[in-house]
Amino acid sequence: MSTRTPRTNAPHEVVERALALSRADGCVVIADETTTANLRWAGNALTTNGVTRGRNLTVIATVDGKEGTASGVVSRAAVTVDDLESLVRSAEAAARAAGPADDARPLVAGGAPSPGFTEPPAETSSEVFADFAPALGESFRRARDGGRELYGFASHQVVSSYVGSSTGLRLRHDQPTGTLELNAKSPDRTRSAWAGRATRDFRDVDPLAMDAELARRLGWAERRTELPAGRYETLLPPTAVADLLVYQMWSSGARDAAEGRTVFSAPGGATRIGEKLSALPMTLRSDPGAAGLECAPFVLAHSSGDDASIFDNGLPLEPTDWIRDGALNQLVTTRHSAALTGLPVAPAVDNLLLEAGGGKSLDELVAGTERGLLLTCLWYIREVDPATLLLTGLTRDGVYLVEGGEVVGEVNNFRFNESPVSLLGRAVEAGRTERTLPREWSDYFTRAAMPALRIPDFNMSSVSPGV
Repeated sequence: MSTRTPRTNAPHEVVERALALSRADGCVVIADETTTANLRWAGNALTTNGVTRGRNLTVIATVDGKEGTASGVVSRAAVTVDDLESLVRSAEAAARAAGPADDARPLVAGGAPSPGFTEPPAETSSEVFADFAPALGESFRRARDGGRELYGFASHQVVSSYVGSSTGLRLRHDQPTGTLELNAKSPDRTRSAWAGRATRDFRDVDPLAMDAELARRLGWAERRTELPAGRYETLLPPTAVADLLVYQMWSSGARDAAEGRTVFSAPGGATRIGEKLSALPMTLRSDPGAAGLECAPFVLAHSSGDDASIFDNGLPLEPTDWIRDGALNQLVTTRHSAALTGLPVAPAVDNLLLEAGGGKSLDELVAGTERGLLLTCLWYIREVDPATLLLTGLTRDGVYLVEGGEVVGEVNNFRFNESPVSLLGRAVEAGRTERTLPREWSDYFTRAAMPALRIPDFNMSSVSPGV
């Protein structure tokens, strides 16, 4: 009778089996186990709900040659142990066919394995909505009684990532990510308002409070004023600030800056590190352990790019101040770009917080506005000029006119042209920092905490039709 231990599809065993199959000089394997629960609704009624699950396996092979180290990366979904050899050989073939990798560095050495590396993956289920769903149902009833319609969705995803390497890495991270987007419309569809939240577990979101805020905004929109394009004193809410600064973060690679390609470049191959960007005491930072915004404490790179390197997988992440007391303090650096630029290693972290010393709520900032605009959110953000990080985009779901400290009505939407770096320098007041959902980038980035900002001359470059 055979005594061979049966092969299983447990993620840590899939990682170990792939590493055992490798014939490359170096190998990194990342197994991502994902479950997602969701609710969707329209016209004050649930439309769909469900739970999905999946697996994605990434094999990174490195091959040493006379001219340097080459790498090959292959990712596939729904991988079982029977698929592993083909996947591993494909990654090795890709490495042998590639030229030397610019970002090649020795693979990160392993240490103590993460707690739970050999345990089953974490999962979500419809139970995550156990307290949320009844409150959502009550918000539907209140919306019907108030003559408005609610649309939107709630999604909760848990990804358990297992990382193993030929150098001894055995790391695991469980990442819960929840988003809630709620849109209220008038029955004739002429008025619309939006609110969104990011959460880890749906215990800290209140759809009734969100609906009440949306009802207030729909009430503001009953009075409408048309305004021309121009520069206006503008209150940017936390979600809009987040969307702008997330894009700034994605544009802050050290190598690109040193090579003169970005807004953070200085003459002669230098960068703007140390330069004052804002007169306000702004600190823009990332921290894997930030309360409510916790994220992976080590590099998880499925591919190499301007701000990430597959060779850095497993490198520990530390709290990092990108801007400190208004001055540029650090740019995103891999080990490779750090060697090129002479800057400290500072890989990207999957959260972003801006603190500027303010304590006022958005309502309190409105109360202190003699005349200006209050935005809801931004969308369709695109880059116009990387040298200044000039962005364009549209306002959406409510732009409101403030006069004498009160919202007096809704105005038309606009196209804007602004640079987030310039906005930081021109901001004259910041509110209190609070967790927020970047609406435009919520498919890619959800862990953010931002204040509202008062901009004295926000550039509304043209009028945009529609709600």
